[in-house]
Amino acid sequence: MLVTPSTTDRIKTALRDKLLLGNEPTPELAAILLVYFVQGILGLARLAISFFLKDDLSLSPAEVSALLGVVALPWMIKPVFGFLSDGLPLFGYRRRTYLVLAGLLGTGSWLALATVVDTAWEATIAIALSSLSVAISDVIVDSLVVERARQESQSDAGALQSLCWGASAIGGIITAYLSGALLERFSVQTMFSITATFPLIVAAVAVLISEARTDDRPNFSQVKQQVGLLKAAVGQKAVWLPTLFLFLWQSTPSADSAFFFFSTNELGFGPEFLGRVRLVTSVASLVGIWMFQRFFKAVALRKIFGWSIVISTALGMTALILVTHANRAIGIDDRWFSLGDSLVLTVVGQIAFMPVLVLAARLCPPGVEATLFALLMSVFNIAGAVSQELGAILTHWMGVTPENFENLWLLVLVTNLSTLLPLPFIGWLPGEDDEPPSDLPAPTDLPELERAV
Repeated sequence: MLVTPSTTDRIKTALRDKLLLGNEPTPELAAILLVYFVQGILGLARLAISFFLKDDLSLSPAEVSALLGVVALPWMIKPVFGFLSDGLPLFGYRRRTYLVLAGLLGTGSWLALATVVDTAWEATIAIALSSLSVAISDVIVDSLVVERARQESQSDAGALQSLCWGASAIGGIITAYLSGALLERFSVQTMFSITATFPLIVAAVAVLISEARTDDRPNFSQVKQQVGLLKAAVGQKAVWLPTLFLFLWQSTPSADSAFFFFSTNELGFGPEFLGRVRLVTSVASLVGIWMFQRFFKAVALRKIFGWSIVISTALGMTALILVTHANRAIGIDDRWFSLGDSLVLTVVGQIAFMPVLVLAARLCPPGVEATLFALLMSVFNIAGAVSQELGAILTHWMGVTPENFENLWLLVLVTNLSTLLPLPFIGWLPGEDDEPPSDLPAPTDLPELERAV
């Protein structure tokens, strides 16, 4: 049968709609997806870092927590990278050059961990630099995604974010089980050396970004204009009120750290099984993304956030079954129960998280896409750190230690019930008929903002 051009076009359109969720295949889209893919695949070293700090450097749990708090700082200052990207071109480019530098920085930091790092301070610096590498590349691709997402119709809302997070989830799936299985066979230094190759992909795909070279030189007035634009954007009630809700939603206390100690010390879960759990949760993330895209992308934000909070709270209570060993009474092994519980909770959690990306993109007026989106994600990351600290305080108050899990059930109960606290403020989210934030004036029309800054 002769394949006519129209038939070919229909085949291409069908493949695009199925595989790319309606997004036009371009070299730039391939670059964006590869950067997200690398972010997922860097999870290969996650368990290796934990065992490196615990075994090679002999750090205590408190010291590990303090170190991880420091290395999370780059994710809390993402707006700085947004300023640099939006307002200060580097070697003629606002996007490409920063991706190259991020990739090279990541490779260098992982190679340092694999070769010369042998103290806690050196480890802190090296891991912080690897975190900085990912944070910078994340800001760059986020800005590109926001620019594209603003052109989506309501029926296609969230399609690009779903595709990007799908690429990250696929990277996570590939390395999830391997992160534990390889650690059983190779040293942590070998794992770091393997991981060092992946940031080079980020540097290589920078040439695929569709960006014209600019002759603009970095100058402070550009930064002042960006600050003015950002102040104008954040000053809009339609921006700061939903942001405050996201902060409250994400900052409720967490029992994750205590539950990790319970899983390893009380239940005896080792690296290989923890790798299997990561595999299950990575697949579950992909399922959650697909379910959001297939069934929930058109659901109003208030409705999907409200139901997600209630359902997540209810499902989170299933951890009580494992903590009290009630699963054993009904003949379910700890490992099987943990796998099933992780799968369901991750699916629901991913469905709940996707609207955050859609909302963040919706809140970004033109002119400060990278900076404002980075600010919103920084607020989200800071809230996550607050959640961990509040959980640590509750863990201490309730006397939960690596050897004593008597009150862990109460900690799980309290932290899960606390997730309901943001519900009374759900009206802070935009309704179905609310307009997105108004466009900001062009920088040339901002003399009053320059004076204010």
